[in-house]
Amino acid sequence: MEAKTPIQEAKRYLANAKEILSEKAGKDGDYYADSKYVKMAGDTAWKGVLIALDSVFYVKRRPYQRVSVDDYKAAVAKTNRQVLTMVNEGYQILHLSMGYDGTKNYKVCQAGMEEAKRIIDWCEKNGKDRQ
Repeated sequence: MEAKTPIQEAKRYLANAKEILSEKAGKDGDYYADSKYVKMAGDTAWKGVLIALDSVFYVKRRPYQRVSVDDYKAAVAKTNRQVLTMVNEGYQILHLSMGYDGTKNYKVCQAGMEEAKRIIDWCEKNGKDRQ
């Protein structure tokens, strides 16, 4: 089996997140019916974003500690403030609003998916030398 690049893997995570929303969350008008699946989709999409960011930015990992979102933000801030804004928005929508809170608002969830795609696309365009 051929190994996937980090960007291919990030896109796979995003596709899985979209599939969770469309097939399991149960869109009912302007809202999703089941916050459990919104949470799953948000966490999955956010993980895809982190995989893409790892392909472009060096984020120092400390022994026996998780990498903090602040570590990612600091690495991104050194390079591109516009991307930092995208990461901040992606974190807010995907990880917090969807992943933790399970917001059922369709427009919020779609904005999160679009933000994830923007970040992954930026990483693909700007990280080819690191893959």
